[in-house]
Amino acid sequence: MLELVAAFICLTTLLTYVNYRFIGLPPAIGVMVTALLFSLMLQGLSLIGFPGLEARVEGLMNQIDFNDLLMHWMLAFLLFAGALHVNLSDLRSYRWPIGLLATVGVLIATVVIGYLSHWVFALFGWQVPLIYCLLFGALISPTDPIAVLGALRTANASKPLKTTIVGESLFNDGTAVVVFTVLLGIIQLGETPSMADTAVLFAR
Repeated sequence: MLELVAAFICLTTLLTYVNYRFIGLPPAIGVMVTALLFSLMLQGLSLIGFPGLEARVEGLMNQIDFNDLLMHWMLAFLLFAGALHVNLSDLRSYRWPIGLLATVGVLIATVVIGYLSHWVFALFGWQVPLIYCLLFGALISPTDPIAVLGALRTANASKPLKTTIVGESLFNDGTAVVVFTVLLGIIQLGETPSMADTAVLFAR
């Protein structure tokens, strides 16, 4: 596991350098773009005569417990790093818009992304159940506070806008985790959790 962590850190460093040296996008966006290009390159190498390469990468991915990695490691560090850049008194001043965006906003985004995904999949002839599309919506609705902060700095955003957006990006993960867990529970158990169970999960 430690070897995989070291490999991912090295790969991320390499992609960051490629973005800084040749592409010039904001760091978070640049790493994502270069990672997508790297994935496409793997696909291309598999098609032109290196079929074992993609299988090897898939084998490495299967060794990772992504639930544990995301929930207990990556998310905690991301939120901590984002919180370091937030002034608590400013956060308190904009608590209502932050609270609404981090709860109602995430729910709306989940529904919109879910239905749009369901519609797009249908255009390509893929019959994906709506609840799986909603699960996908809950997964990608919360924003990364570090990426948001970097983008706002590049855009020279005003202080109220920066505080509201960064504060929302810190708290929206809680809502998204609850929505994701509830939807996943519906898929796995075939029943909807009670409002009390959902409220306790949200409080936690």
